[in-house]
Amino acid sequence: MSDTIVHPKTLRQRDMVLFTVSAILLLETLAGAASAGVSSVFWWCFLGVVFFIPFALISAEMGCAYPEQGGIYAWIRDAFGGRWASRATWCYWVNTAVWIPSIFIMWGGVFAQMFAPDMALGWQIALGIALTWLAVGVNVITLDAGKWVPNLGAIIKVIIFLAIIGGALVYIQDNGMANPITLASLTPTWGEGLQYLPLLIYGMLGFELVSAGSEEMRNPATDVPRAILYSGGIIITLYILGTIAVLAAVPIADIDLVEGLLDTLSLFFGGSAIGDALVTLMGVGALYVFFANGVTWALGCNRAAAEAALEGELPRAFAMESKTRGTPIGAAVLMGLVSTSVLLLYGLQSGSTSDLFWDLFAFSAVIFLLPYVGMAMAFMRMRIIDADHPRPYRVPGNQLTAMGFGTVCALILLLSIALFIYSPGDGVQLPVLVGALVTLAIGEIVIRFAENHRPGNS
Repeated sequence: MSDTIVHPKTLRQRDMVLFTVSAILLLETLAGAASAGVSSVFWWCFLGVVFFIPFALISAEMGCAYPEQGGIYAWIRDAFGGRWASRATWCYWVNTAVWIPSIFIMWGGVFAQMFAPDMALGWQIALGIALTWLAVGVNVITLDAGKWVPNLGAIIKVIIFLAIIGGALVYIQDNGMANPITLASLTPTWGEGLQYLPLLIYGMLGFELVSAGSEEMRNPATDVPRAILYSGGIIITLYILGTIAVLAAVPIADIDLVEGLLDTLSLFFGGSAIGDALVTLMGVGALYVFFANGVTWALGCNRAAAEAALEGELPRAFAMESKTRGTPIGAAVLMGLVSTSVLLLYGLQSGSTSDLFWDLFAFSAVIFLLPYVGMAMAFMRMRIIDADHPRPYRVPGNQLTAMGFGTVCALILLLSIALFIYSPGDGVQLPVLVGALVTLAIGEIVIRFAENHRPGNS
């Protein structure tokens, strides 16, 4: 099989805006952010200025300057070499393989909450496994067709956000604010505020996914930065207004991380036959959104893993592509196998849906953030060692500004990783630390295996 596959130019700017919104805008982040209190509005605005916008601009420059399949892998490879790129890609890929089961377990929990309150955890795990392999199937069809899963997910997600925001405006007129927004309540206490910083940062990442499919864009030099900037504006606006909407309706002490979305919708629209039907309809939409999130991340991460395998930095099995479609069959099937194994392994020792969700989510979050540290550092290094390379889009300002953006983004990401491992008030989270270290160790074994079995090695 040839390592070079010509990918059809099927993606438009609209597709990539919707793709990015589907990946980054997370419904599940909304309740988590609101549970931090009114000060979460400050943190959205603050992090939007010091992290979200700079990281979006960095992603736009890298995606335009180096528009190749692989995204983060390719950028770190060019900056620091293949082994570091392989480590980043392993983290990127394996996190998704673990995170997808957590989001599908949430899907099962919300489904049970809506339609089958007595559904046993075992059946919810079975649903998660079925959804995992459905996502694998979407990954191996042509991107021209597969793109409609995240596209539709983005549209539904925006509709739900707008419904929550609109419902809040009506609710406030009749009931006032459940959590008044004042200067005092907006002002964060740094110890308490830092506890929630990783969750917000987690909900701001994913712009680089645009570049994973850049070879299938009709005009990546203009479409990449525009897609990033348009989607970024949509995302941060909806996060801020959506968080305010939840805070308007539900007292902070009553916000549930899993059920908070449906609880908010029920307060705004429930109470009548039509209203209850609308809540159910939006709940079904949320279920689709959870599935689309998994598909979107799998599409980007499997592309990156396949590229790394073609370079000989991951085992060859990751590089297997469809001869007719050019889609990453090997990486997708391997992700399905890992996700299924993780679901069964953790499911056997978890007592509830909530426990299972957080067991899967906790250590994967640390792994998730590590490649982005590498991406920020790769941006700065490529500005130095490849300064003359054409950059159709550049981060505004001079070289010092670009270096400042990269440094601040890297430091915020490192702080987020530290706060996932050490939670203020709760101390070191040993399961998170141990899980992350074991995953990194397995990755090192996989990478060395790939290096030792490259074509030409004795």
